[in-house]
Amino acid sequence: MKLHSITWGRGETKAVFLHGFAGSSRSFDHLEPLLGDLLTATCVDLPGHGASPLPSSWDEVVDSVAALLDERTVLFGYSQGARVALAVAQKVPQKIERLVLESGAAGFRRRRDRLLRRRSDEGLAELIRSRGVDGFVDHWERLPLFAGLRALPAVEQEALRQRRASHTVEGLSSALRTMGQGAQPDLWPGLQGLRVPTLLITGAADEKYTRIARRMTVDLPLAWRVSFRGVGHAPHLECPALYAAEVRAFLTPRWLAEPQELAP
Repeated sequence: MKLHSITWGRGETKAVFLHGFAGSSRSFDHLEPLLGDLLTATCVDLPGHGASPLPSSWDEVVDSVAALLDERTVLFGYSQGARVALAVAQKVPQKIERLVLESGAAGFRRRRDRLLRRRSDEGLAELIRSRGVDGFVDHWERLPLFAGLRALPAVEQEALRQRRASHTVEGLSSALRTMGQGAQPDLWPGLQGLRVPTLLITGAADEKYTRIARRMTVDLPLAWRVSFRGVGHAPHLECPALYAAEVRAFLTPRWLAEPQELAP
C-alpha cells in the first residue's frame, strides 16, 4: 500500500511523523518553524486518513509505514501513530535511529481486554456511520481526553476541527477496525529486545498515558521519559515549543557528542 505524505524541513536528520486518529499529514505543520532546521520530515497520511487508501489489516499498515523508511530514520508517532510506530520499530529496528512516542501504548496484555476494546471501537465506528463525520467530531472534541486542546486559541481549534472533519465515514471506520487498540496486538513482550533509543512524551494531566509511559520506560532498554506539567494528551499541540525543545535535546545530546572537562 502506498501512503500519501508531505515533506517539510531542511535538516540533515531524516524523520517520519505518524499522526493520531482523525489527524493527517498536516498535523505537524506547526512544528516546522521549531524543528525544520534540524529535520527533513516526511509526514504521512495513515491508512483511512487524508489521501491514503483504506487499510485492510494491522500488519498491512505496519508494512506500509516500514516501506517508507530509509535506514537511520527518526520515527515519531502520536497516540494512534505512536502505537503504529512502536510496531514498526519492533519489525524493522535496523531502519530506525531513534524513536519518539507521544501518548502511546504497547497494547493490552489480556485477550479479554483487547476484545472489549474492539467492541468499543466498533461502537465508535457505528457512531461515525450514524452521525456522520461532523457528528463524530462533535463527540470526539468533547471527550475528557482532549480537555487540553479546548484551551488552544480559537484559530488553532478551528484548524484542528477542519482537519478532523475532512475525513470520510468509510475512512475513519476502517481505521478504527484496523488500527484501533482493539486491533493492535500485544507489543509488550517485544519491548525488552528493542535496542533503539526511545523518548516517551506525555502530558502529566493525562494520567492514564503517563502511567503507561512510566511502565514502558521500565521495559525498554534505552528509554527516556518526559511529562509536561499542566498538559494533556497532545503535548505537540498544547505546548509545541517545550515539545520541540525536548525533541531537539534528545536528537542532539551534547553529552554524547562533545567531551566535557569538569572542575575538581
